[in-house]
Amino acid sequence: MRIKICGITRRDDAESALAMGADAIGCVFYPKSARAVSIEVAADISRGISGLGMMVGLFVNQSAEEVQAVLDRVPLHAVQFHGAESEAFCRQFNRPYIKAIPMSGDVNLAAEHLAYDSAAALLLDSVHAGQFGGSGQSFDWNWVEPGMNRRLILAGGLSAENVAAAIAQVRPAAVDVSSGVEKEVGIKDLTKMKAFIDAVHSAAEGIQS
Repeated sequence: MRIKICGITRRDDAESALAMGADAIGCVFYPKSARAVSIEVAADISRGISGLGMMVGLFVNQSAEEVQAVLDRVPLHAVQFHGAESEAFCRQFNRPYIKAIPMSGDVNLAAEHLAYDSAAALLLDSVHAGQFGGSGQSFDWNWVEPGMNRRLILAGGLSAENVAAAIAQVRPAAVDVSSGVEKEVGIKDLTKMKAFIDAVHSAAEGIQS
């Protein structure tokens, strides 16, 4: 069970997350996000990534030029698209990519799997007043159809308190958290991060046993 801590704005938080057992950290490059970071800040954060840790960049309906400008200066391991980007747009950067799917009761996940068959994973997130991630709101996990979990990253309102139940029901390949481990927007709480990571590891062990 892989863990991604998203909305990282400080190198110290990235280093702490990975040291505690997270597999990846995410930085937001969408200018309208309260957690957006500049290329300069992201480059500094990247210097705190070591070992098998991964850095993911999040974009929302941005131009290919904007995405490439980040890739030219920040060593991202993968890119994550949260808007209406097409499959062709997402795969043009020659990096593994994650496509976010805003979840509602009428989403056809089977169709999304086919539409983005080149994606490394689909990230299932909640829909909240036009906000792209980090809303702190969860969606109905019953909307996730059985048998589609191998490529799924579960996000949306996760915390140390509910992530075990989410994993038990959805059985995703990975989980993604942002606001659920913060003390204020963009600033991570080390105690919450550790509790979340420990809860994920415990839940994953329970599934395997």
